[in-house]
Amino acid sequence: MRDVFSSFHPIVNFIYFVLVIMCSMFFMHPVFLGISLCSAILYSIYLNGIRAIKFNFLFMLPVLLLFAALNPLFNHEGATVLFHIQNNPITAEALIYGLAAAAMFVSVIIWFSCYNVVMTSDKFIFLFGRVIPALSLVLSMVLRLIPRLKAQIHMISNAQKCVGQDATNGNMLQRVKNGLKILSVLVTWAFENAIDTADSMKSRGYGLKGRTSFSNYRFDRRDGLAMGFILFFFLPVIFGALTGENNIIYFPSVLVKPLSAVSLIVYIAYGGLCLLPLIFNILEDIKWARLRSRV
Repeated sequence: MRDVFSSFHPIVNFIYFVLVIMCSMFFMHPVFLGISLCSAILYSIYLNGIRAIKFNFLFMLPVLLLFAALNPLFNHEGATVLFHIQNNPITAEALIYGLAAAAMFVSVIIWFSCYNVVMTSDKFIFLFGRVIPALSLVLSMVLRLIPRLKAQIHMISNAQKCVGQDATNGNMLQRVKNGLKILSVLVTWAFENAIDTADSMKSRGYGLKGRTSFSNYRFDRRDGLAMGFILFFFLPVIFGALTGENNIIYFPSVLVKPLSAVSLIVYIAYGGLCLLPLIFNILEDIKWARLRSRV
């Protein structure tokens, strides 16, 4: 499916992800964490389909449960002792905090996976190429490094499999040797590719003073409207942070503000902010459905 949010101006995409990721990192309130995690999962599934489902539930869910289970084993703070393991108290507060920290960690990773799909390297270079040309090029290469390495190692592995030297061929020692050979080829390719990219950009005069570059990105009325919606949902969240609605105390006992009209407005605003890309996509789908019905 076509993602409407990806078609907005790069500054709109970048500011949105900065705000959402920062909120996910700093607001440890369970309601905020739940909204952020669920919204990130839904948007990643919309962007990547079945791959996102596998990534979220086969990798991220075990990580979340593992982090939540390990924290009480090392953190013994808290007033509510559930039981003891080798004279070490396991407290309810440590368990709840571990679950919250794990949810924060997983939601940030999933938001970054969405960021890598929406904020392509050309968008990032468009935003920062003139301000910090060298750093923007390095960051652009780093952000797309993992997907390219995955594709390349799959290609190398298939080539080695054709000559019977894949990591799945032979005994254990032979498999290790084949795996190291594949890794050596991958590292060599990565270094050569980085050098070729640097030489190519240098030969084109990238980063030189006065150099211009072509770009299709124009900030229009639609982008301004999207930025207005982002600020509309974000301002109540900032108000909630200033008034303590977003805060929670985990130790020595869990202490959180009771639900009120103000906190409910803040929660709804944060939910709107996190779900904004999906809202844009739903509105676009409704628009196209109406146009088709008129044909």
